[in-house]
Amino acid sequence: MAETESDVETKDDPATGESTDDAGAEAAEGDAAASDDSGATGDDTIPEFESLSPNPPKAASDIELSRFGGVHVTLTAVLGRTELTIGELIGLAEGSVVELNRPISAPVELVAQGVPMGNGEVVVIDDQFAIRIKQIYPS
Repeated sequence: MAETESDVETKDDPATGESTDDAGAEAAEGDAAASDDSGATGDDTIPEFESLSPNPPKAASDIELSRFGGVHVTLTAVLGRTELTIGELIGLAEGSVVELNRPISAPVELVAQGVPMGNGEVVVIDDQFAIRIKQIYPS
């Protein structure tokens, strides 16, 4: 049986303050039920993605290094190394002498952020140690 406009009861929606009719509410509920059923079909479709080709890496000469000029890195001069037992380490005190594995004439290694980059010799400038670079390792 068809409803006429006079047969439809209108109600005020407390959330919005707008008038709604029962026929519109029933239609909205039917639409919601239809949309719920569409997802429940068990249709497991695999999404398709556009095929992309990988970007070839740029050669080091193509990279503009000047933009990294302000980045700070730690440069370390390694004078020498030695191995101690834990007992020897605990026994160190002020005045102890630790012998390193490098002769005094051997160059010190320069390490930037943990990566060996060259070597040089220790010099003194204005009462401070400095390194005169003798060799930069090829990259």
